[in-house]
Parts: sequence; structure tokens; C-alpha cells
Amino acid sequence: MTATNIDYDRYDHVRPLRWTGVALELLDQRVLPFKQEYRAFNGSDAVAGAIHDLVVRGAPAIGIAAAWGVVLAARDVQAASGTEALQQLEPALQRLNASRPTAVNLAWALARMRRVLASAGGDWQQVLEREAGAIEAEDLAANRRMGSLGAALIAPGSGVLTHCNTGSLATAGFGTALGVIRAGVAEGRITRVFATETRPWNQGARLTVWELQQDDIDATLIADSAAAHLLRSGAVQWVVVGADRICANGDVANKIGTCQLAIVARHYGVKFMVVAPSSTVDIATSDGDQIEIEERDPAELLSARGERTVAEGVRAWNPVFDVTPHGLIDAIVTEQGVLERPDADRMRQFHGG
Repeated sequence: MTATNIDYDRYDHVRPLRWTGVALELLDQRVLPFKQEYRAFNGSDAVAGAIHDLVVRGAPAIGIAAAWGVVLAARDVQAASGTEALQQLEPALQRLNASRPTAVNLAWALARMRRVLASAGGDWQQVLEREAGAIEAEDLAANRRMGSLGAALIAPGSGVLTHCNTGSLATAGFGTALGVIRAGVAEGRITRVFATETRPWNQGARLTVWELQQDDIDATLIADSAAAHLLRSGAVQWVVVGADRICANGDVANKIGTCQLAIVARHYGVKFMVVAPSSTVDIATSDGDQIEIEERDPAELLSARGERTVAEGVRAWNPVFDVTPHGLIDAIVTEQGVLERPDADRMRQFHGG
């Protein structure tokens, strides 16, 4: 059985974004898994708020949502050309860009919208809508491609561990790291799936295992602190994660906790794979030390579902991402191919930077 004759649709039922032609509908990821509620957003500032408030999350999905946010902003603009419209839309573009600082896909998608707008004529609004649709469609196609490429690295009968949520909820569909897992399950390569809970926002516990459940993929949830014990057991052959930014030297920013998984994986001889679209590669950022690491409200650590769980007066530090050095990564997978043992020279050749 080859990847070309496998029906991946069987494992791809969830969609986080829906463009209605009037509004952007987002599956509210803050209330999953107990509610499946789409919320409609009719303006760019509302979309920026949804990105900031984690209604929509995951680097590719954030970029797609921002692109549709530009389309919504354009409805309040009267302009004869794309260049004229761009000047009026710039404040909205900047507000969208400021909604989340770490995920490079956000700035990438907005730059793409700026580029097509700058060369558009009187039909600039239609040009913007087509471009947003293209960004979404291309992401889904890229995810299917990455799934196939990444799964090919995994020996039949393997177990995998994933962190955070990198599936359909974080993308246009199918997912990045979770796309590899979907493809690996479909191809019979992956027989055991483990997911971390991913504190403090519990994307693994609330989102990943629910998403896999929708596709009838059996997954076992573990506490973040159980990962080393699991990897020591031999039940896992690959750790498969996504990325919010990949630097020119192959360093990777991803959900907090990723770096420690890479360290433990290297110690126990478990392979470590990063899966992300090429839009996540940031050749302009030389290494992980240059990345702005987003910090969120400490209340996310001090409370759970609106109730404080920590004594009054206790302080908390809540970084959202960490940086995994390229030397701990066995493979980076994008829709353009597979890069093993990434470093600055290999990244330059691989990405054409």
C-alpha cells in the first residue's frame, strides 16, 4: 500500500475556520471539547481579538484567520485601486499583526495580502478574497503533503508522542504534526499514539485527543511530567511536534515544553521530528535567541476554568513558547521535503535562502 492510494479523508473531519462570504466563522477552541460552537466575526478588529483570545490558535490557522480579517477590513474602505486601499487598510493590518507576536505565519499571511493588494486594480476587493481563499486551500494541500512525507520516516508498528495541538484545529485541516500521525495511522505505520496534556492551557488534553477521537484514532493522554518515563519505556519511537517559527539555523520555537521533550528524546534514543509549512521558516531570523517569546497572563497558571487554584500572593511566570536547538532535531518536514539533521548550511540549501 502506498500513500498515493490511501484515503486520508477518513481521518480529516474537523475544520476550525469557515468563510461564509459574509463573515468568518471560527470554531471556539476555548470551549472544546464539551461544546462545538462556531462564532461569526464580521470585522478585522473582532478577528484580531479572536486570535489574541485563543478562539482560533495554531500558527497556520492564525495566518489564515488574519487573511480573512483583511478581507473583512476591506469592506469599510472606498478606494479606486489596491495601492490606495492599502494605505487605508494599514492600521487594520497592523492591529492584526499585533494580535500574536511569535507565530511567523501571521506576518507571512499579512505580507502576502499586502503584496497582492499593492498590484491590484479596481477589483482589489475580489483580489483580496481570492488570495485569502488561496492561502487556506494551499495550507490544506501542504498538510496532506507533509503528512505523507513525515509518515514515510516512521517504521511500521511505531509509537509516537505529540505535544500541544497541531492538527486540523491549528490549520486549514489535516494538520502538521498531527497530519503526520493521521497519515501514519492510515498507512499502518503508527500503532500507538500518545499526547501530552500541554499545560497550562491543556491544548493536548482538550483539543488533540478530542480531535483524534473524531477520526476514530485511539490516543492515550499523559501528564506533561510523565513524558520522560514514557520515552524510557520504549513505547515511543518518534516525538512529532509542530512549530510556530523555524529559524535560519534550524532552531525551532514551539509550544512551551517542546525543548524538554527534545532533550529527553535525545537521551533515550527517540527520534524527534518537527513538522510545519514552509511559511513557518523565517530565514531572516538567524537563530532562536532572536525570537520574541510571548508571555501570557499568569492567571492561566493560577486558576483553572475561572477558579483560582493557587494561594493568594503566589507569583507565576507564563511563557507560551520555548526554543529547541537544531542539534536536538532529527528531521524538519515541510511541504517542500524532508531536511534531516538541520543546521544553517542545510537550511540554506533546503529553503533556498
